[in-house]
Amino acid sequence: MNLFEARHINKTYDHHQALTDVSVHVPEGSIYGLLGPNGAGKTTLIRIINRITGPDSGELMFEGRKFRSEDVARIGYLPEERGLYRKMKVGEQALYLTQLKGINGKEAKKKLKLWFEKFDIDSWWDRKIEELSKGMAQKIQFIVTILHEPRLLIFDEPFSGFDPVNTNLLKKEILSLRDNGATIIFSTHDMASVEELCDHITLINKSKTVLEGSVPEITANYKENIFDLEYEGEPSSLKNHLNGNYSLISEDRSDYGHQIARVKLSEGKSANDLLRSAIESVSVRTFKEILPSMNEIFIKAVSHKSTPTSHE
Repeated sequence: MNLFEARHINKTYDHHQALTDVSVHVPEGSIYGLLGPNGAGKTTLIRIINRITGPDSGELMFEGRKFRSEDVARIGYLPEERGLYRKMKVGEQALYLTQLKGINGKEAKKKLKLWFEKFDIDSWWDRKIEELSKGMAQKIQFIVTILHEPRLLIFDEPFSGFDPVNTNLLKKEILSLRDNGATIIFSTHDMASVEELCDHITLINKSKTVLEGSVPEITANYKENIFDLEYEGEPSSLKNHLNGNYSLISEDRSDYGHQIARVKLSEGKSANDLLRSAIESVSVRTFKEILPSMNEIFIKAVSHKSTPTSHE
């Protein structure tokens, strides 16, 4: 079941087409990557989901019905541009923002204290926001965003300003939120994080959907039938035995002193065909397919050097 859908969304600002017939389908209990270059239309779509602005046409669905204004209270939104009041104390501001989400003061303070201890920032409760680093301020906003346990969470570049240690901390919390039933829309330029976290993605470029689907499905559509063979034996023997049926892309040596051949399948040949040919001439130690990274897929799709758009 899809928790949230945006169907055929169009939006124009001052003769600029921000979104053109864009649809997203966010399965319940998943992390959904919303990707695209700067200016592609991601922020416009996020603003429409949060009812900050409205679409020119198209519709939003929530839990299988039309999206209603009261559903906004069931969304937690962490924007890329943070908005904390710099002169307020950390704890005072966190309490204020949490109570705006409908949690009473006593319960809010109890929950905030637990999260502050978890993120090792409890000593900052009585300090002013202006004393915080960018990463520390982001921790505060992350906590406030999730504390009312919304059905849908939207994180826009959540790791901006974080060091690797705190990035990993936040990634673990995002995965934990998903595992405990939250549905998450995750907008980022960090393709490594997409591979780590996302179950599904939509890639928007120049206001239009370029790709949509599950990460494994899209990766499979972009694979190029390239394999790495780690083996013991003579490279010349392997090359001769492949006999022109496969393209030898490169030769290298592993950390264990074995040879590694990167090979591309010829048309009509399978991985099993390649492996059978290889073991007739050398001793194969490992055999694995080389799949494209999300970064490579992103570049190909945006550069229009792509396979057809993938849909679930």
